Amino acid sequence: MEHLQVKKQSGDFASFSKERLIKSLLNSGANKDDAEKVYNIIEKSLYNGIPTKDLYEKAFATLKNIKSSIAAKYSLKRALQKLGPDGFYFEKWVAKIFETQGYQAITGQTLEGKSTVTHEVDVVATNKKDFLICECKFRNDIDAKISVTTPMYFLARFEDLKDKKFSFFNDNFVATKGFLITNAFFTSDSINFSNYYHINLISWNYPENNSLKKITDDYALYPITCLTCLPEENIKEILDKECILVSQLAQNPTVLNALNLDQNHKKEIIKEALEIIGKNL
Repeated sequence: MEHLQVKKQSGDFASFSKERLIKSLLNSGANKDDAEKVYNIIEKSLYNGIPTKDLYEKAFATLKNIKSSIAAKYSLKRALQKLGPDGFYFEKWVAKIFETQGYQAITGQTLEGKSTVTHEVDVVATNKKDFLICECKFRNDIDAKISVTTPMYFLARFEDLKDKKFSFFNDNFVATKGFLITNAFFTSDSINFSNYYHINLISWNYPENNSLKKITDDYALYPITCLTCLPEENIKEILDKECILVSQLAQNPTVLNALNLDQNHKKEIIKEALEIIGKNL
């Protein structure tokens, strides 16, 4: 396995790393023995040029047989991808992130800037101290990178919106911070430009202490698309009920009543949901 190459979704190749695979399994909650067990099982079926998607699916299926709730956490990156294809539900999930941290948040707003040009704003959020203008960049390609042109464009929009009063949540606010949030990655130029012009960035892996991965794990903000027991054909039905998070489903399992599933299947979904957020039946 020393010189094994894996093929990314972008078509690029990268060296396979057993250590990186083990680390990702451990970060999802697997213990060391189970992480090694997963690797030992899938090792025999790996080959040079294996697509990262196939590698993930092998590890996921093996981990699911050991503990489905850990497999659910391991699937987070793909689970965010399932909030597509157009990003509508991703924006809803981002709003939940801010709400969990004490903000009021709302999605899909149209605001008029100082220039009288209108701007579609994906998420606005406030904690009374700050009023945030957030643009979400959802990507179906999980290896995608957001180029520097995106924060450049966002900066122009934010400049047009800041220093102007807006009425939300029965109060008046002036925009204080701009956020660019993606389920993918930012290029180094995007990061450097944004840091210089004080644009806040959040991506799958950036910033290290406040990335989407870390926020999700720290606050148990797993989207329902993580659930391995929830049939894919029922996901949109649940999302349309404004049930975005696993924790929401765990707190209000009656949302499953509309699904054509038997009681044992529903109990299995609820059990997995509770395990994901660290609670027991």
